[in-house]
Amino acid sequence: MARHSRSASPHPRDRYRDRSPDRDLDRRDKRDPKYNDDRHKSRRSRSRSRDKEAESSRRRKDRSRSVEKERKKRKREQSEERKARKSEKKRAREEEEARQVAELSVYSATDNPFHDINLGQQFRWHKKNEKERKQGLSVAEAQRRDAIRRQDAKEELERLNKRRAQREEEQKIREEEEVRMQRLAESAQMADWLSKEEGFQLEQERTRAAIRIKEKRAKAIDFLALNLRYVNIADEEDEEVDDDGLEIDLDEPYNILDSLTPQQVEELHDNIERYLTLETAEVNIEFWTNMMVVCKDQLDRIKTSQRMGVEAAAAVEADITALLRGKSYDHLVVLQKQVQAKLTSGEPIDVDYWEGLLKKLLVWKAKAKLKAFHEVVVRNRLEQLRKRQRDEALQAQEELLAGVAKSAARGDIRNVIPAVDKADAEADETEDKEAYDRSMSPPLLDIRKLQHEERQIDIVTAVEDLRALMEQRRAVAGSRFVPKTAEVYVEVQDVEAPSGADLASEALYRAEAERELDEEEELFNIEENIVNPTTYNWEDKYRPRKPRYFNRVHTGYEWNKYNQTHYDTDNPPPKVVQGYKFNIFYPDLIDKSKAPTYKIVKEPGNDETVLLHFSAGPPYEDIAFRIVNREWEFSHKRGFRSSFDRGCLSLWFNFRRNFYRK
Repeated sequence: MARHSRSASPHPRDRYRDRSPDRDLDRRDKRDPKYNDDRHKSRRSRSRSRDKEAESSRRRKDRSRSVEKERKKRKREQSEERKARKSEKKRAREEEEARQVAELSVYSATDNPFHDINLGQQFRWHKKNEKERKQGLSVAEAQRRDAIRRQDAKEELERLNKRRAQREEEQKIREEEEVRMQRLAESAQMADWLSKEEGFQLEQERTRAAIRIKEKRAKAIDFLALNLRYVNIADEEDEEVDDDGLEIDLDEPYNILDSLTPQQVEELHDNIERYLTLETAEVNIEFWTNMMVVCKDQLDRIKTSQRMGVEAAAAVEADITALLRGKSYDHLVVLQKQVQAKLTSGEPIDVDYWEGLLKKLLVWKAKAKLKAFHEVVVRNRLEQLRKRQRDEALQAQEELLAGVAKSAARGDIRNVIPAVDKADAEADETEDKEAYDRSMSPPLLDIRKLQHEERQIDIVTAVEDLRALMEQRRAVAGSRFVPKTAEVYVEVQDVEAPSGADLASEALYRAEAERELDEEEELFNIEENIVNPTTYNWEDKYRPRKPRYFNRVHTGYEWNKYNQTHYDTDNPPPKVVQGYKFNIFYPDLIDKSKAPTYKIVKEPGNDETVLLHFSAGPPYEDIAFRIVNREWEFSHKRGFRSSFDRGCLSLWFNFRRNFYRK
C-alpha cells in the first residue's frame, strides 16, 4: 500500500512547482467568477491525466519487477541444477576410486575388521613419490609403473581367486565322491544283510516243514517244499541232512490240490507267495511260479463252482480236460500258438470259449513243467537212496570181513546154525460165518417222507458208492498228505417226537418253501427280539411256542432321474428294498375264529426302520421283524395281500413309489 501511495504522489519539487499557479488561480477566482469555473474544469482534467500517467508507470514498474523475479528464479534454479550435477559427478568419481581400491584389497566398507577410516580412499605413498622425483622420474612414468604394478597385482589376484575356486570345487567333488562311496558301501552291506536274512528265513521255513513232516502234522506246503530238497544231489551231498522220515510223494505235486478244502487252498496260495519272495534259485522260482498258476486255477474253479454249481462247472471242465489231457509240453505250445492265431484272425468265433481254452492251456503247460520237474526229483531221490544202500552194504561187508578175520586169528571159528523149528500147527482157523438175514440191512426209505433238504441229495447205487470209496482209498494210500478236518462238536439234545401240530406246521412250511423264488426275491427269515416280552394268561394251560415262518424280501433298482443319469444297465445302481412277503404259520390255533393281527412299532430315534409285530392267540408267542420304514401300497393291483387261510397268515406288500413331475 505504501508503494502504491508513493507512486501516486508527485515529486516534492513538482508539488511546490504547482502550488504557485494554484495560488494565482485562487486569486483570480476571487476576482472573476466565470474564470473560476473554467479553472475548475481545467484542474479536473489535469488531475485525471496525472492519475492515468501514475497508473501506467505503476504497471510498468510491477511488470519489470515480475520479470526480474522470474529471471533471478531461473538463474537460481540453473545454479542448483549445476550444483547437483557437480555433486553427482563427484560421487561417481569417488565410487570409481573406491571400486578400484576395493579390487586391490580383500576388504570393503561392509567388511572392515580393522576399522580403517580411510578404507574407501585411495592410498597415496607420498614418501615414495618424493623419492621418485629425486631420482628424476616423471609423473607420467611413475603413473605408468604404478598402473603396470596394479595390473600385475590384479592378474595375480584373479589367478589366486581362480585357484581357490578350483580347490573348493575339487574339495566339493572329493567330498561328494566320499559320500557316494560310503553310501555304496552301506548299500552293499545292507544288501548283504538282507540277502542273509532272506536266506535265513528260507532255511527256517524248510526246517519247519521238515519238523512238521516228521511229527505227522505236515501241511500241503511242506510236501511241496520237500521236493526242492532233491533237485540237485550235489547240494544235498555237501550238506548232511537228516532225512529220516522225509519221503517224497510219488504223485505229481499239483495233484495235492484235489484233496484240499477251499480254505486250505487259500492258505496254500499265501504260503506259495511267501516262498516266492524268499527263493533266489531260478529252478525253485520256476517251480513255485508254476505251482502258483495251478493254485490260482484251483481257486477260480472253486469260485466258478460256487457261482454256477458243481455240475455245470464240472461239465465245462471235463470238455477242456478231455481236449488237453495227455499232451506234452511241446504239443501244448503248438496248440497255444494256434489258439492265439485264431483269436487274432478276426473270424466270427466264440471268443469266451477260446479265451477260456487259452487260459487252461497256460495251466496245463505249468502242469507239464511240474511233471517234468517231479520226474527229475524222483530220479535224483532214487539215485540217492541207491547210493546210500551201496554205501551201507559196503560198510556191512567190511565189518563182516573184519569180524571173520578177527575170529580166524583167534582160531575160534564155529559154524553155528541155529535150528529153527517150524511149527506145523500154523493152520488157518476158519471162523463160523453167520447166515445173512434181511433184518441186518436198514429198511428202505420212502422218498415222499424225506425232508426238503434231503431230497436235494443225489441218490447213488451200491456199486457207485463202492467204486467212489475204492477211489478215495487208493488216493489216500498213494498220497502221503491227508488233510485233516477240524471236528466240530455237536451237542446232542433229546428230541421229542413231533406232535400233530408240528407236522401240520412243517407241511405248510415245506409247501411254501417248495415255491421257487422270483428273480428279484431273497429269503428274509431274520427274526427280531422283542424288548418287552408279553406274558400270556394261558401259559398255565398251553406251552407257548414260536410259529414257523417263511418270508421273502423283494429288491430291485429305482430308476429315478439321478440313477438314470449316473448309472446304466451294465453298471446298475445299488438295489433297494421294494417290498416284503410274510408267511406266518399258525396251524394249531385254539380259537380259529380270531385271525392273527399285526402292527407297526416305531422306535424313538430310529427313522430308518420299524418293527412289524405279529400276534395270535394260544399257543403261539408273538414274533417281530425289522423292516424298512417306508409308506406301503395298499392296492391289490400293486400286490398287497393280507389274509389268513388254512392256518397261514399272508402279508404281502410293496412300498409306494413316488414320481415327481415338473
